[in-house]
Amino acid sequence: MHTVGGVEDISGNHAIGPESGRILLRTGRAGLAARAGHDLTIEVTRWSAQATVPGDGALEGATVTAELDLTSLAVTEGTGGAKPLTDKDRKDIEGNARKALGAGAVARFESSKIIPSPAGGGTIEGTLTLNGQSRPARLAVAEAGPGRFRATATVKQTDFGITPFSGFFGALKLQDEIGVEVDAGLARGTG
Repeated sequence: MHTVGGVEDISGNHAIGPESGRILLRTGRAGLAARAGHDLTIEVTRWSAQATVPGDGALEGATVTAELDLTSLAVTEGTGGAKPLTDKDRKDIEGNARKALGAGAVARFESSKIIPSPAGGGTIEGTLTLNGQSRPARLAVAEAGPGRFRATATVKQTDFGITPFSGFFGALKLQDEIGVEVDAGLARGTG
């Protein structure tokens, strides 16, 4: 990346992954026993993305694709709950997620439209494919610094045929909506 007229030029192909960013999933709890459970922060540790910005730097013509390996989920934090989250709890949660998503679970995103904001950032619209089903998805994007962006979205599990986890005979449930947070820097890729 270089500057053009004092503004950073982000045109070109950018390979993005865990070496230049993080993808976090945030869950909430519901049900009669919600106070016993934890709100979780879960990191996707294996993922890759590609952002391509045209040579004129016009973000409207940019494309973004991403692939997330959902078998690589790692619980990084649990807040609330009747007692602190233990290492055993983390392993149990990760195992339950693998069961719910199935072996080889992958989420794919492909942009169809990028709408820049005059104040920086904007919106990326596209298609999310998960569990063999594709649905429209929208990411709100904000600039976090030169060449660095933060994006947020919400994914409703049942829209993709996934039944949210429940325990204690349904008294403790995972909320259907999962918050997705992406914090990534653009690095020049090849190709």
